[in-house]
Amino acid sequence: MSTPTNYPSEFLALLAKITNRRAKIVVQHILRHGQVTTEELEDTYGYSHPPRAVQDVKDQGIPIVRIKVKNSSGRTIAAYRFGNPADVKLDRIGGRKAFPKGFKESLSGKGRPKCEICSTPFELRYLQIDHRVPYEIAGEGDMADRAPRDYMLLCASCQRAKSWSCEHCENWQKGRLADICERCYWATPDTHEHIALKEIRRLDIVWLGSKEIREHSRLKALAKGAKLALPLYAKAALTDHIRLRARRRTD
Repeated sequence: MSTPTNYPSEFLALLAKITNRRAKIVVQHILRHGQVTTEELEDTYGYSHPPRAVQDVKDQGIPIVRIKVKNSSGRTIAAYRFGNPADVKLDRIGGRKAFPKGFKESLSGKGRPKCEICSTPFELRYLQIDHRVPYEIAGEGDMADRAPRDYMLLCASCQRAKSWSCEHCENWQKGRLADICERCYWATPDTHEHIALKEIRRLDIVWLGSKEIREHSRLKALAKGAKLALPLYAKAALTDHIRLRARRRTD
């Protein structure tokens, strides 16, 4: 593997310690060519979600910057190259640390395990341990200091939605303040103050089982009769319910 001479030897030594397969491929490509494009990550290496492959490198503490380039047909696409070697986060070299045995069970609490975002019950093996404050923002900290309150169990769908939202948040891209993340829906869905710095409140609802699905079908039919999209009809119905209860309390 040929390497440019403008990278400090200490930086190259840190890159050599990366063992994660996807991160290693991205690193080696950048070392050979100076950058890697989303097109190359998709077409050459078969990664359907290029930013996730790049994120694997960032998770190792290696600074990566995003630039815009033109592909062979003249279309503007994203490319990635190394940032300032002085910005390496040494505490993250080697990647994320494995969770101790039983840690996942400790997050599930009593009863059937469920996703903390959509509250859908799942077998524990289908739920993923996720940092409430993204690893990219706060890192891992001391292994001995890991507290269950700093993590959550998410289903694959909600985990992907959280990743997309976080990666497009201004705090992720610029500020990187953990206390802002802590007040976000993706960290504390029950008490959130914003979603990716936007003044939004969100509620994910899942209808599960034959009885609830029948109720969902009735709700869908009512929305169709009212000529409203289902989410708008459901929100209007909840608003009416809240107002009715408020009037009853004042009567």
